[in-house]
Amino acid sequence: MLDDTVDPMVQLLAPDGTFVPSAAAEEFLPYFERLTDADYRKFYRDMSVVRRFDTEATNLQRQGQLGLWVPSHGQEGAQIGSAHAAKPQDHIFPAYREHAVGMVRGIDVINIIRVLRGLTHGGWNPKDPAFGNFHLYTLVIGAQALHATGYAMGINFDGLTDTGNPDTDQAVMVYFGDGATSQGDVSEALVFSASFQTPQVFFVQNNHWAISVPVSVQSRVPLYQRGLGFGVPGVQVDGNDVFASYAVTAKQLDDARNGKGPSLIEAHTYRVGAHTSSDDPTKYRTDAELESWIARDPITRLEAFLRGKGTEEAFFTGVHEEAADFAADIRKRTIALENPEPASMFDNVYSEPHPLMSEQSAWLANYEASFDEQGGHA
Repeated sequence: MLDDTVDPMVQLLAPDGTFVPSAAAEEFLPYFERLTDADYRKFYRDMSVVRRFDTEATNLQRQGQLGLWVPSHGQEGAQIGSAHAAKPQDHIFPAYREHAVGMVRGIDVINIIRVLRGLTHGGWNPKDPAFGNFHLYTLVIGAQALHATGYAMGINFDGLTDTGNPDTDQAVMVYFGDGATSQGDVSEALVFSASFQTPQVFFVQNNHWAISVPVSVQSRVPLYQRGLGFGVPGVQVDGNDVFASYAVTAKQLDDARNGKGPSLIEAHTYRVGAHTSSDDPTKYRTDAELESWIARDPITRLEAFLRGKGTEEAFFTGVHEEAADFAADIRKRTIALENPEPASMFDNVYSEPHPLMSEQSAWLANYEASFDEQGGHA
């Protein structure tokens, strides 16, 4: 039985930036102790840069440069902490909001822009080592949990985990939001993961809103308990605490690589922005709720910690300048993007030639040619 009198939340940094580990954090402290001052600064830099990127991408969408944008503002602590906890050989399966994770894994984020500008079906080839085993964005809610579990089963079948070599043992981590826990695909993934004891971490970013449905309606129990009925143990972490997100994920991934099976992490965080650029969150949530979460912001929390350690002002100035330069470069490169040849949309739908694709490609070619016969495009 779970002891409901004990706070299960793992937290290392309080909202004011003081280092005050919660009772639940004790077993994860050795993983936090791996970090150095350089790591603290790296986390701050990464969170600041990706937030500035996110703001610029939102602006680009509003200015007609993107068809859609999916903001990540507010969730940087959960993403940066967990992403840095993964090893290079691990495989990461994102949903569609994991811009920070992709950046840490080596994705040039212009590829994410290309997806949401409508220039590509995928954006990158996950088999290419340059992309850090970061798999494609998945817009079908929860489907990536099945993809990840299937891949993790393959790792077990190939004997690529629990070999005694921490430099080659592999694990899988899959990201999804609180809303996806209501999807059948996630439940099925938990069933197979538990049955086959896959080397896997389910990372739930509980940002408290599945579009306009609050998590209190979605689930009558805390989400970290959702896995227990399937035999997958869960941990609840303060997702706006980048240190706690790192430490918990590092331990759970180590356990997965060491043959201890799957686990589920529920990271408490908040979607400060809209669900997507097509959403208006003022229609369903209050200003008071929003302000309460802004007060727990992951970047200002880490900045307070770093300033308390005497970090020089020049560091913060340099990071803000780097973030601004990064955003300006993304804007320039986005505007310079060219449309692909229309026929390329048929190239990689199937691995082999397919009659339906051939038929549709021929129709498009004839349609385009009809404009030439009329003296050019309208």
